[in-house]
Amino acid sequence: MKKLLFMMLAAAVLASCSSQKRVLYLQNLDTQAIDRIADTYQIRLKPLDRITLIVNSQRPELAAPFNTSTSYNSLTGTPIDGSGVAASNNAALQVLTIDKNGVLDLPIVGPILCTGKTRHEVSEEIARKIVESGYLTDPSVNIQFADMLITVTGEVNRPGRFNITTDRISLLDALALAGDLTVYGQRNDVTVIREEEGKRTSAQLDLTSTDIFTSPYFYLQQNDLVYVKPNKYKARTGEVDPNRSFYISLSSIAISLATLIVTLTK
Repeated sequence: MKKLLFMMLAAAVLASCSSQKRVLYLQNLDTQAIDRIADTYQIRLKPLDRITLIVNSQRPELAAPFNTSTSYNSLTGTPIDGSGVAASNNAALQVLTIDKNGVLDLPIVGPILCTGKTRHEVSEEIARKIVESGYLTDPSVNIQFADMLITVTGEVNRPGRFNITTDRISLLDALALAGDLTVYGQRNDVTVIREEEGKRTSAQLDLTSTDIFTSPYFYLQQNDLVYVKPNKYKARTGEVDPNRSFYISLSSIAISLATLIVTLTK
């Protein structure tokens, strides 16, 4: 009897360990390892991206012509709205769209090739051209993404589209925004779908392995879609078995009783 109870208890422990092994992330992570993160993983501008661009200077009246979405008082250089009232800083933001060839055409500055460059790189190039034009000696160019979206769907707790405000976001960051995977999500087969240069590509990533760090899909880009597949149980049933929690509770009670019996019969 003792031997049988011991075997039942051991089987339950092994099953618990196996289940835990399936849900742990980065199982082969070396906590002592140091890896350099390449600058190429920063989000880079693409054709049809929408951005906001503001040029500032110690002499705002000279910077005004570069901020073309807002009307300016010709005497003071102060931005004004349609009623002639001085506009706030938020109203002065202009939203620009990079064309299908990856070029941003700006007044005075002219065309700027943006594709493949970071916000910082484009800002520096615009500032340099403004200085070369002789209009300003101290331009400060601020570029922000107007709508940087990542979509996370499938077996996550909060699927949806998320606005990104940083220049670098990883797959794990995106999953955290979506409330992490549900218990039915396949952690070893997460799909990232990407569109670039008129082509759609995809990759399957294993969250249980540190190999994801070397994948070009680990750091996401604008408009990427992350899809978490359901595991075999969820895919087969299409719904949660209403009796599953009952069976789990019953098994837990049985294990507790077995442990108590073994203790009392020693």
